[in-house]
Amino acid sequence: MDSSIDKLKKENKPKAKHIFVLLAVCLILLVVDFLSSGMSKKAIPSLQPSNQSTNSSSFSETFDSLKLNEVGKMKESSSLDWWLNSGGFLYSENGIGKTFQGNVPEDNPWYKIYLKSNPRDTDNGSHPQNIFRLVTRNKWQNLSQQSYFEINANNFSKSKYRDESNGLLLFNRYQDGNNLYYTGIRVDGTAVIKKKIKGNYFTMAQKIIYEGKYNKKDNPNLLPMHTWIGIKSEVITNPDDSVDIKLYLDSDRSGNWSLVLTAKDDNSEYGGEAIKNAGYAGIRTDFMDVQFDDYKIEEIK
Repeated sequence: MDSSIDKLKKENKPKAKHIFVLLAVCLILLVVDFLSSGMSKKAIPSLQPSNQSTNSSSFSETFDSLKLNEVGKMKESSSLDWWLNSGGFLYSENGIGKTFQGNVPEDNPWYKIYLKSNPRDTDNGSHPQNIFRLVTRNKWQNLSQQSYFEINANNFSKSKYRDESNGLLLFNRYQDGNNLYYTGIRVDGTAVIKKKIKGNYFTMAQKIIYEGKYNKKDNPNLLPMHTWIGIKSEVITNPDDSVDIKLYLDSDRSGNWSLVLTAKDDNSEYGGEAIKNAGYAGIRTDFMDVQFDDYKIEEIK
């Protein structure tokens, strides 16, 4: 005869098996739910430009509701796409991105911060936008980058750093503030491609675009006011490890891009080795109130 313990074991075998099956099914359902929820979260960036994936081959900023305060480190930025490195504040209005416009009120925190930290370049804190630096949080290798710029006002600061090299510029392969390529147009009316390496600037190519004679006091900005100007750059590493850089302009926002400047970094000039690593992109403006539209990046395959 079976002992009471043996009977209990026989009676519980089917139940134990049933419980094991239920547990397995529950585990499978939990895994499926976890994976599906993860996939849905990853799908969100493709719908919202401010949360795009760092692995995307393209990016566009619609400036629908973007508001950014300057922060000291990229990881501290409230945006997954942008880091405002300098300039105090970026905001959007009717689908247009804007630096501070006009004098910053004295009760604004950025007025007080810049009055203390950099009165020289910001007119005693009134114009933090004089040194505006907006950097993407995604890195790009071979890229086509574009944005439209409109100058609303000039800020004729007494700073010694307000000079003919100021302008509307794009960052390319930005490793850090001391190592990158610049492309854009300067207040002296020239288009320029520059390299900054270890903090030193090298002009790679330059050409007159807007006629006139620059003078810091009497004719300090030859760029057109209240006009949308498109600036586009292409940066590509060649099989021989040289880097080709092209600058295009759309001077009247007609959609027609004109190639105005080219440069090649062949590792023998401009401070030595070309910048071949993927880097950040972005926008720089100097001593102006500026607004932005139609910012785009495409990875060139």
